[in-house]
Amino acid sequence: MLQTDKFAVLRWPGRIWVIPSIHGDAIRLGKIHRLIAERFAPADRIVYLGNILGRGAECRKTIDTVLKFRRACIGSQGMFAADVAVLRGMQEEMWQKLLQLHFAMDPADVLEWMLDQGVAATLESYGGDAQEGFQAARAGAAALARWTGKLRETMQATPGHAAFMAALRRAAETRPREGDDRLLFVNAGIDVTRPLAAQNDSFWWGAGEFAEVDAAYSGFRYIVRGFDQAHPGVEIGRFTASIDAGCGFGGPLLAGCMTPSGELLDLLEA
Repeated sequence: MLQTDKFAVLRWPGRIWVIPSIHGDAIRLGKIHRLIAERFAPADRIVYLGNILGRGAECRKTIDTVLKFRRACIGSQGMFAADVAVLRGMQEEMWQKLLQLHFAMDPADVLEWMLDQGVAATLESYGGDAQEGFQAARAGAAALARWTGKLRETMQATPGHAAFMAALRRAAETRPREGDDRLLFVNAGIDVTRPLAAQNDSFWWGAGEFAEVDAAYSGFRYIVRGFDQAHPGVEIGRFTASIDAGCGFGGPLLAGCMTPSGELLDLLEA
């Protein structure tokens, strides 16, 4: 059995609404939420495929938007908290690592790499300044710990945000009714040579291996991811599906509605 504190389980879904990388675009996300709300039906489930943070100018507001919609969904008749899953993406992983930057061997190099990967927007949204971070890195571990501590305090002072980050799941799977296929949802990739519980960072940094999936992995009909560096829109193969049109990179935000067997029923765009 998977650890439910690390993996989400969507039980007996009627349909699954899949929201790929948002990258801090709260406006597009709000539009997608309104479109889903108009179509939402009993037994529907929702999974956010990570990268809620990063790149866009409204990272904090984007989390607030997810939390508000999640509350509305699980407040509906017959819905439970576990029916809405939010995955950790590479942006959330980097943000958590940035808050522990004072433990890094080469903190200035790590910070520079993270900034290049899009964490600057999240840093700024919580009142951080990258140049102050570089100065703290040069000053030593104590100064850097004070800098990261201020960032953590700001996040903790923002209602719901610390709990949101702590509740993120590594992946989500469906537990279908008899006769339906099992689906696996991830952020960016997977290492098919490892079991699900031993993926480590492959969910965020294993995008290269995703293209090598040429057979059903661990009994799942499809592996669905929400970040593709090529941002192809929707790309469905025999065993994998990518949904990412480049939100945060100048493209729109999509949301797909899938059957428990992985058929794409509807595609929304904002």
